[in-house]
Amino acid sequence: MSARRSRSRKAHGVAERLTGQIVDAMEAEGVRRLVVVSAVPVGPVPAGEPLVDRLARKAIGAVLADLYADLARMEAALERSATDWTSVRPPKLTDGPCTGVYRTVVGGAPVSSRSISRADVAHAMLGLIDDPAAVRQGVGVAY
Repeated sequence: MSARRSRSRKAHGVAERLTGQIVDAMEAEGVRRLVVVSAVPVGPVPAGEPLVDRLARKAIGAVLADLYADLARMEAALERSATDWTSVRPPKLTDGPCTGVYRTVVGGAPVSSRSISRADVAHAMLGLIDDPAAVRQGVGVAY
């Protein structure tokens, strides 16, 4: 599992570069499974998403464009790799407790994906490790 991030929005290419190094090391050692954290805006817009959510996504996307571009390049690199990857795509992260109660969508994102705790993202990642439906897929996760 990998949840690496840069300490600053000004750092460019951190997710792509670090994930590339992880994949290279995994391939050298014969390890196949990798679960990473991305972000919900990197995946497709959920069908039926309310207008307010689409507008918020655009505004946040403009502010965090470099970060989301880096995460999209990271996911593209994973797609080109031989690893059995899963990219977990949460919305806004909070410091709340692990509830174990959240929605997941393989290949998409839950409608009105607004937030989820870091603890629940970690819980979801652990649950996806052995899920064959999540292999080589993005998985949206949110409350």
